[in-house]
Amino acid sequence: MNILIRNADIITLDDENHILRQADLAIANETIVAVGQTPIDFAPDEVIDGDDRVILPAFYNAHTHAPMTLERGWAEDLPFDRWLNEKIWVAESALTEEDVYWGAALAACEMIRAGIVGFADHYFWMDQVAQVVNESGMKALLAWCVFGLGADKEIGGVTLERTIEFAQRWHNTVDGRVRVTLGPHSPYMCSDDFLQRVVAAAQQHGLGIHLHVAESIDQVENSLEAHGQTPVAHLAALGVFDERLSTIAAHCIAVNEDDIALLAEKRVHVAHCPKTYLKLAMGMAPLQKFLEAGVAVALGTDGPASNNDLNLLEVMRLAGLYQKNDQRRPEVLPHDELLRLATQTGARALGFDRVGMIAPGQRADVILFNTDRPHWIPRHDLAANIVYAAHPSDITHVMCDGRWLLRNGALTTLDEEQIMREAERRAFRMAGTSLHQMREYRG
Repeated sequence: MNILIRNADIITLDDENHILRQADLAIANETIVAVGQTPIDFAPDEVIDGDDRVILPAFYNAHTHAPMTLERGWAEDLPFDRWLNEKIWVAESALTEEDVYWGAALAACEMIRAGIVGFADHYFWMDQVAQVVNESGMKALLAWCVFGLGADKEIGGVTLERTIEFAQRWHNTVDGRVRVTLGPHSPYMCSDDFLQRVVAAAQQHGLGIHLHVAESIDQVENSLEAHGQTPVAHLAALGVFDERLSTIAAHCIAVNEDDIALLAEKRVHVAHCPKTYLKLAMGMAPLQKFLEAGVAVALGTDGPASNNDLNLLEVMRLAGLYQKNDQRRPEVLPHDELLRLATQTGARALGFDRVGMIAPGQRADVILFNTDRPHWIPRHDLAANIVYAAHPSDITHVMCDGRWLLRNGALTTLDEEQIMREAERRAFRMAGTSLHQMREYRG
């Protein structure tokens, strides 16, 4: 299908970072074929009026736990250890496989409305999440979380072998929109032997790894006591950061200069989720130091149980504002760099190519903002307005691989009303069930 968007403002995020005014965008099937002027021989099947609209590459969420929408607001105002031990790992004792589907579907509705077309998910019963990706038209890198602690400590009694079978079913399926990686929880919950088994499996099956790393000073101190190394150095020694693998290290809050150099050297993708760090009072990862050292950083929302929403606009804003204030340097993290962290580097972390800019030959992953609203006026700098003024409610259209997921403010692939009703019913059922603690966090 040929789609033409006429007379829109376009933030290309290409090498020159052009902002085109009153320009056209021509899309044929899943690919952008022209930017600026419409080719004479282009025959559109659909024409969209782009007046008062700005077009941007779509967002990619580099770390989340999408089905945790069911736990939104369930674990509030607690430190990280109590948040896990008293709430999260208790509520999840009542989690069912069907719950995961409806929680992920609710997350998909929310993410699409926030301009997110791709997400790196780390949770349980991931066949259900894969089905949501299939139905929604989104893209995802899916990791089935596993602890290696024994069946009685695992959701659904899952094993590493079962997660590998999931990968073999879904990796590079659904027209390439579903990718799979292995999901050990973390070095503080998984044994060395288990992590080495994960590395061997990843190498054997051509998969990557997605896990939580160095979330607190306590974790670092415990790792030094147990292994004589920081979590980053220890994971590198175990092969988790093997350059032949594609690894996402979520958080990396408590790291030193050597850790940062190692993350850069091993080409690890660090997922930065500042809203969770602020909400749980965990400290803040050194984002600017990562970037200066050449670490590949992408932005993530983390799960709705710790972030409460799936809004990368807010994550961009918090990432920039915190670093500017912390360093007393308002010039750090300019808004165009923040946009790239939410688009291009996120897509690379998930393994998707030809996305993250508006240019011929790129996949048509695009979002349209309505700028005809008071908080956008005056429109001196459209990119700055997106980072520091825009809201998800300003997004009117979302496209993934040339297919509308949101059109004129309405979801096109998901039954939003049914999903909201069923997800809330299941969340209330979970909270009213006889619960028990699945496992214990000790840092």
